[in-house]
Amino acid sequence: MIHAGDTIENPVTGERIVFHQTSRETNGEAVVFETFVQPNGFVAAAHVHPKQEERFEIVSGTLRLNVGGEEIVAGPGERITIRAGTPHRFSNAGGDEVRFRCEVRPALQFEQLLETMFALAADGKTNKKGMPNLLRLAVIARAHFDVVRLPFPPAHVQRLGLVLGAPVGRLVGYGPTYDRTAEPLTANA
Repeated sequence: MIHAGDTIENPVTGERIVFHQTSRETNGEAVVFETFVQPNGFVAAAHVHPKQEERFEIVSGTLRLNVGGEEIVAGPGERITIRAGTPHRFSNAGGDEVRFRCEVRPALQFEQLLETMFALAADGKTNKKGMPNLLRLAVIARAHFDVVRLPFPPAHVQRLGLVLGAPVGRLVGYGPTYDRTAEPLTANA
């Protein structure tokens, strides 16, 4: 469980997150954190938050965002708001670390999703893009479908795939969250 002041790192994507306010501290209204992205770092995949607004404020460095098909390059002091339902992704656009403050409203299970994905990457259980195998991803995605999903295919097609894939993933032992102490450390498991 994430607390204010906690730091998580994703060695695959080059991201480090420091939490400032958690869902518990804001009564579920928001999650506020600072993200540090190394040169050539990126978010694991283009995605959509169907019910959450995400606000970025660049502190230092240069952040490249693709928001709804439009490329934005932002620097210190710039703010970008991504409305719920808008496809987006980001990466470091410069040679130095980029640092930005991020606020996600409402919180929902956003912290839990980040904690799971970053721990999987740290334990070598993702591919070079930071994504776990398809069965594990199906279990995680089904549990967090209100928090994040892919921009394509349409949500009803994704939901159908998760209805089929997630039970198989559960049968082989994957859960919607990742407990680092419950599984042996093996690559891409």
